[in-house]
Amino acid sequence: MKKPNGIIFYEGPSVLDGQPITVIGVLKSNNKKTGNMIQYFIIRSDVDPVTASKQQLDASICGACVHRQSLGGGCYVNIGQSVLAVYKAYKRGSYPTKTAEHDKYLKGRAMRFGSYGDPAAAPFQIWNNLKTLAAITTGYTHQLMHPNFDDRILESCMVSADTPKAALKSHGKNYRTFRVKTAESPFLENEIECLADSEGIQCIDCGLCNGIGDKPNIAINVHGTLKGRYIKKYSKANIIAVG
Repeated sequence: MKKPNGIIFYEGPSVLDGQPITVIGVLKSNNKKTGNMIQYFIIRSDVDPVTASKQQLDASICGACVHRQSLGGGCYVNIGQSVLAVYKAYKRGSYPTKTAEHDKYLKGRAMRFGSYGDPAAAPFQIWNNLKTLAAITTGYTHQLMHPNFDDRILESCMVSADTPKAALKSHGKNYRTFRVKTAESPFLENEIECLADSEGIQCIDCGLCNGIGDKPNIAINVHGTLKGRYIKKYSKANIIAVG
């Protein structure tokens, strides 16, 4: 069997709103921050991601995430590039549907759950099955308050936090967080800076963002071409007294 560029792991209704989505794993990545991890894209299967964003149909894969560009957020993902390319390849039939024969391409690999889209949009079992094959996994979810949220996803994903207050609330529940912050915002007592930023360590060699264990919480300065949207909305909420 010829090695595919990507594999379809799920086609079905979104856990978040029941609309059609697909989960596609792209097996090779040139992402300088993450390294060559398998990158999983959660996208609408019936409409291209650019249109989905413009028409706010991306709730199916991103829920009420405040960073959605369709809601005026500053998501750093360039939807019109990598995400659109994956969607077009999917529509061309370039990706096979996962079978047991594909396990050899997955075993021992580092996997990034949610290069685009929220892992909580797909059934928990999809990620649980992948986790049994992976060497390490990373992931993030903004869906903690969604009525359909399956909290088992926290076995693999960090809680995405947008303010110190939100992070502290999750810490009180023993949930690990990945917090986006302004440059002026101090780190919380139990946070460290993302090692990709502070030490240049790629995610594939770090693996801290897996949601479980007695490990530090992570924070990162907001980045991307639309970061100004976040700063405008959350700059005051990021300045708190710590200590």
